[in-house]
Amino acid sequence: MKTKTVLVAALATVLALTTVRAADITPAEARAIVKEAYIYGFPIVDNYRIQHAYWVDRATPEYKGPWNQIWNSARLFTPADTAIQTPNSDTLYSFIGADLRSEPLVLTVPAMEKERYFSVQLIDYYTFNFDYIGTRTTGNGGGSFLLAGPRWKGATPKGVKKVFRCETELAFPTYRTQLFDPADIENVKKVQAGYKVQPLSAFLGQPAPPAAPAIDFIKPLTPEEEKTSPEFFNILNFVLQFCPTVPSEKALMERFAKIGVGAGKTFDASKLSPEMKTAIEQGMADAWVAFAGLKKDFEEGKLNSGDVFGTRAYLKGNYLYRMGAAVLGIYGNSKQEALYPAYYVDATKQKLDGTNRYALRFAPGQLPPVNAFWSLTMYDEPQSLLVANP
Repeated sequence: MKTKTVLVAALATVLALTTVRAADITPAEARAIVKEAYIYGFPIVDNYRIQHAYWVDRATPEYKGPWNQIWNSARLFTPADTAIQTPNSDTLYSFIGADLRSEPLVLTVPAMEKERYFSVQLIDYYTFNFDYIGTRTTGNGGGSFLLAGPRWKGATPKGVKKVFRCETELAFPTYRTQLFDPADIENVKKVQAGYKVQPLSAFLGQPAPPAAPAIDFIKPLTPEEEKTSPEFFNILNFVLQFCPTVPSEKALMERFAKIGVGAGKTFDASKLSPEMKTAIEQGMADAWVAFAGLKKDFEEGKLNSGDVFGTRAYLKGNYLYRMGAAVLGIYGNSKQEALYPAYYVDATKQKLDGTNRYALRFAPGQLPPVNAFWSLTMYDEPQSLLVANP
C-alpha cells in the first residue's frame, strides 16, 4: 500500500434545550447556517478534543496533568504522539492547561543564553495566537508575565513585566525551547525547570479568591466523528460557555442561534424533521468542500501558514482560514514567529508519495535566512503526524 507524505519546512451550567423548528427556518437556510457554524466551530471543537485528552481524561496516554500546572516534555515528539498535528522535532515542548476563571496566572521564565530560542505561544480557546512571550518579543532576560481572563480588570501587579489578556476563560500556553543537539537535552531540562506558573494570589502572597465551580466536562468526539456527527454542535455549545461573545461576533451568534448553536444551548438532532436532518448533514459536508478548496490553494502555493495563523485582528473574520489552520496543523505559530512552507507535490505537480525518493536542493548561499533555526520534517497525510523514518 502506498503511503502519502507531506514535507514541511520548519461550569458546569444548566443547558437550555433549543431545537430547530420548520416554522422558524427553512432547510435551505439551516444548511447555509450549519456550514457557517461548522467552519466557525471546527477549531474550537478540535481544540477541546486535545485539551480534554491533556487535562481531563486520565485514562488517555496523552494526559499531561492537572489544570494550572506546567507540564514539561523531556523528549522530542515521535510518531507515537498522535493528539496534535504537525509537531516539530527541534524544540522540547512545555504546556499549561490554563483555567483563568477565578484569577489570573503568573508565568515566570528564567534568563537563558541569548543563542537559545524559546517562545511561549499564548493560544485562546478560539485557537487564536493572541500574543507571545519569548526570544522575539520579550527577550531572553527572564521575568514574570500575567495571563488574565476576559473578566479580570486589575492593573499590572508589582513584579510583573507585562499583562496578557485572553478573550476566553480557558487558554493553552505552549512553550518551545530550542534543542541544539541530542547532547543538549540536559541543558534544556534546566531551562524548563525554571518555567514557573502561579495563581496571582500566590505570586503576591495574598489569600486566594473563591475557587471557580468544577467543570462537568463532556466527552469529546474522535477526529472522524467530528466530520459528520451532529453532536459536534453540542460540544461547540459547551465550549462557548467559556468564550464570552465579542462585539464583532454578536450578529454571527444571533444567526447561529437559529439552528440551536450558542453558549448554554442544546443541539438535539433527534427532534429534527427528516428534511432538517438532511440539511444538517449537507451543511457539514459543504464545510468540508470549502476546506478542500482551501487545501488546494495550499498545495498550489497560493497560501502558506503565515496566512492562516495569528490573532483575531490578523485573520479579520476569515473563519475558513482558521478551520484550515486547525485541520492542517492546529496550534501553528503566527508568521512573525515562524513560517511553515509545505510541500504537498513535487516539481511536476505530482503528490508526494512515500514509495518515491525526493531531493530538496538549495543553491550555494541560499539556505533559509533565519534568526533561530530551520528544519525539514516529514509528516504523513492526511493525519499530519510524524512519520516513522529510522
